[in-house]
Amino acid sequence: MHILFLTDNFPPEVNAPASRTYEHAIRWVAKGCEVTVITCFPNFPDGKIFSGYKNKWRKSELIDGINVIRVKTYMSANEGFFLRTLDYITFMINSFIIGLFQKKPDVIIATSPQFFTAISGWLLAIFHHRPFIFELRDIWPASIIAVGAMKKGLLIKLLERLELFLYKKADAIISLTNAFKKELIERGIREDKIFVVLNGVDLNLYKPISVKDPILIKKYSIQNKFIVGYIGTHGMAHALEVVIDAAKRLREHPEVLFMMVGSGAAKKKLIMAAKQEQLTNILFIDNQPKSVIKSYFSLCDVSLIHLKNKNVFSKVIPSKLFEAMGMGIPILIALPEGEATKIVDDYKCGISMAPEDGDQLAKNVLLLKSNNVLLQNFKIFSLKAAPNFSRENKANEMLDVLKKVSKAKL
Repeated sequence: MHILFLTDNFPPEVNAPASRTYEHAIRWVAKGCEVTVITCFPNFPDGKIFSGYKNKWRKSELIDGINVIRVKTYMSANEGFFLRTLDYITFMINSFIIGLFQKKPDVIIATSPQFFTAISGWLLAIFHHRPFIFELRDIWPASIIAVGAMKKGLLIKLLERLELFLYKKADAIISLTNAFKKELIERGIREDKIFVVLNGVDLNLYKPISVKDPILIKKYSIQNKFIVGYIGTHGMAHALEVVIDAAKRLREHPEVLFMMVGSGAAKKKLIMAAKQEQLTNILFIDNQPKSVIKSYFSLCDVSLIHLKNKNVFSKVIPSKLFEAMGMGIPILIALPEGEATKIVDDYKCGISMAPEDGDQLAKNVLLLKSNNVLLQNFKIFSLKAAPNFSRENKANEMLDVLKKVSKAKL
């Protein structure tokens, strides 16, 4: 089976779409599939091309058995709607052109959150006479409105029409959450073509580490600290100003440290706010490659997951939830009540709380720090939950969908 996969994020980028695509693709290759990925040159989230790459019209690589073709795009930092849209449109055009000249695939997958990639996938499916599969990572453009990047108006209405058009044209939709599936059904999309494949964790990479990485402890001078770690994108959707608020409330507890690892549109403002408040209990660390990220997870006594208090985010499940599970780390999740908070509650692997509440965040941090029995129980249950979301199982589930759709189209 030849799988053609379109995604604008792929390793060495380390965000959730890049990781999911790569970790699925290597497992499909191991099962005898041929996988071709068309993607950009790595630049997320800062819009700056990674060392060792140039933004050329085309470059082919073989990465762990995956045929990777990178195409030229307009690069922009992950901030600002119009410049990011220009980034998406250039990828849509160039991925389509390059996709025309690829060996005929059995299935074509395009992944969101934005759906300009899906337009390219749909057009290529028409050209190659093959099924088009829409991998739905986020409800877009609703999430644009939720983060305040745009207000509802004519443009948003047009984007919503295009969104529904692509859902209807897809031969199958692979949704990352049950909540997304429910919403699509409510909006008139046929239930029988929507399949749910949750995110997961590579248990070969993310596994418990008995001691905190001593090299990093020494490097950042964080001995004897109770570390609340946020590892991921610092974007508009994440409302991480709450950490500044909580850190201010915990000034009198110097043993508590918030460790913020990653980059994104909001990071500069967060650093400035911490400096203005003269906070010494927040440590900002640059984005790290996938190969060392587990060492940073090892430093965490608690893993913080946070999103804005908007209803659209009740339907998402951040991938860092599963990575924390794999490492056996207690989870402090602050999202609108929904599928992700239910996982944490059902598996008893942490505390769920309302988002954007610095006072409650500070209180929960102190609760976990002071109650070692509770903390250890969360560790045990977090690790116990991880196999339910193994990347191996999720890759197999998705491959079963691809085979089913491919046969049905013949």
